[in-house]
Amino acid sequence: MKTPVICPAHWQNLLVCTDCSEEGDHAVFATLALAGACGFKAHILRVLEIVPEFEAVAPDVRCQLEEEVRQEMQGYRAEAARLGAAMEVLVSQSQRPYAAIVAQAEKIKAEVIILGRPAGSGLSKALTGGVTARVIGHSPINVLVIPPGTALGFSRLLAASDGSPCSAAAWEEALTLAQSAAETRLWALVAAREEGEIIEARQTLERLLAAANQAGLPLQGISPEGQQPDDAIVQTALKNGIDLIIMGSHGRTGFKRLLVGSVTERVISQAPCPVLVVKKN
Repeated sequence: MKTPVICPAHWQNLLVCTDCSEEGDHAVFATLALAGACGFKAHILRVLEIVPEFEAVAPDVRCQLEEEVRQEMQGYRAEAARLGAAMEVLVSQSQRPYAAIVAQAEKIKAEVIILGRPAGSGLSKALTGGVTARVIGHSPINVLVIPPGTALGFSRLLAASDGSPCSAAAWEEALTLAQSAAETRLWALVAAREEGEIIEARQTLERLLAAANQAGLPLQGISPEGQQPDDAIVQTALKNGIDLIIMGSHGRTGFKRLLVGSVTERVISQAPCPVLVVKKN
């Protein structure tokens, strides 16, 4: 018996970004599957990085690249037709792909930006200095990162919190997603790395349990001690077969302050499932 798809009721416009790489293709196909099942619209964005100096000496390069993009998109259109998914192709030209992605997301009023995570999961390859990190660092819109070989699911959700306002925004998103269907199960994790953080972590977890109870949602609370938060989050996701990890993030704080060496970066690079980074505007 096929498991019914859980549809986030507050999502309608999805912006998925691709460079037509393997991870880009995977993100697009996962997005189209969700859009087709839920009646959402998938906007597929391809950003062309064309150096103006090169275009000046080869004026036909833009037309050639756009024709290549149209050819690349044929497979996406065929899949969208098969799934009955509404789809629109968007093409931008920019030397700063992350800026073009954020601008398009704001223009179409997307609820979420979806990106694929490269295989291999090494920090330098997956995030540091890459488009994904910069999109997360500059976007006011939530960002969903999909690892290779994973599907988009909303049955088993893990919300990670450190008690900060940014984590509070992620927790509100987790509650909203958990209310999408009665079949959804929700976990909350608050890690205490040192002995001095244990009391605060437990108090934070108690607040989350109370909020879930008030919303009528069953919640399994986890407060690991003496473990790095990223390790605790990834191991909890593996142990419980989590479909989606939900984490908080700062607003427009810039790339370096937000991601380099952060818990968010490490979780995204190691997660066995998609990670939703919630922005506090």
